[in-house]
Amino acid sequence: MGEVGFATITQKRMTGGFRIDHLDNKNFHIDPGPGAFIRTYQFGLNPINLDVVLVSHAHTDHYSDVEVMIEAMTKGMTRRRGTIVGSRSVIEGYNDFGPCISKYHLTKSDVVVMEPGDTTKIGNVKIKATPTQHGDPTGIGFQFKTKDIVISYTSDTAYFEDLGKYHKGADILIANVIRPNGERIRGHMCTDDLKKLLNIVRPKLTIMTHFGMKMINNNPAKEARDLCKETSLRVIPASDGMKIDLSNIAQRTLNDFFMPR
Repeated sequence: MGEVGFATITQKRMTGGFRIDHLDNKNFHIDPGPGAFIRTYQFGLNPINLDVVLVSHAHTDHYSDVEVMIEAMTKGMTRRRGTIVGSRSVIEGYNDFGPCISKYHLTKSDVVVMEPGDTTKIGNVKIKATPTQHGDPTGIGFQFKTKDIVISYTSDTAYFEDLGKYHKGADILIANVIRPNGERIRGHMCTDDLKKLLNIVRPKLTIMTHFGMKMINNNPAKEARDLCKETSLRVIPASDGMKIDLSNIAQRTLNDFFMPR
């Protein structure tokens, strides 16, 4: 079992993915892994008001709660509502990976299969699929663009030379960083990799997430502080139930971002 697997089964950190709410009047849940449905209610959110559910690749810690989130979005599969976005493996299956969503759960929503470089538009939000280098060869990241903000999510990926090019222009970068310092593991980034990515993308705010056990035990806050010093950028570690207000990001200090839970 991999390092993320241990973090998942021990629940040292919660594994429900994350939401982006009120992005041009749309609510998105990205990578709803184990616990996503229950944690949504625990932290005062409502899965019924989702407009889009996205899954980046066919690994359990990213998709295990996707069907129940779809049921919530479609009001128990009684309404045709919302959009499901996923990699080819998630929606159709690819070699040994997926599919991760039953045919039944794909019947009440619009379904978008994305490969790296593809774009789609939901309302006024343009979504671009970004490439990854990970165990699932069809895995993707996502970049969300509106007239006011650009949010990029790396998903699980090793660092590679052109990674920064695909996330260029992001105001907010959400990066999956499994290990501290230069401790690399196949298919994932470490802190040193994130530093290289930040020096190319130069986002206004970076949120580190998806920590493995070594990162959890090594203090992610220290890793984030070190990156702040080394890049002169704003970097914060994700924490369970964290809520961040992304409005007017250029004018705000780090402490201004956090919202009451």
